[in-house]
Amino acid sequence: MTANAFKEARVAKKKLLDDIVRNPARFYRVPGDVLRDRRFGDNERLEILRAWRATLDSDDVETAQVIGELEQRLIAHAAE
Repeated sequence: MTANAFKEARVAKKKLLDDIVRNPARFYRVPGDVLRDRRFGDNERLEILRAWRATLDSDDVETAQVIGELEQRLIAHAAE
């Protein structure tokens, strides 16, 4: 991959992430699907889930559980 192609791919990924953050439910059926999306790292997944939570009722248990799972994963990775 050339440097230019790498830069274009990075820009495309950033644009995709921005689009998803604006409306996560348009891209994912349920919050758990975000965890299975291999295009993004854990920090990006957390950003998506937090954006999703902001659009939902505060009582949304599923999103809160998935965010908790991802935060625990990030804590575990940081401890390694």
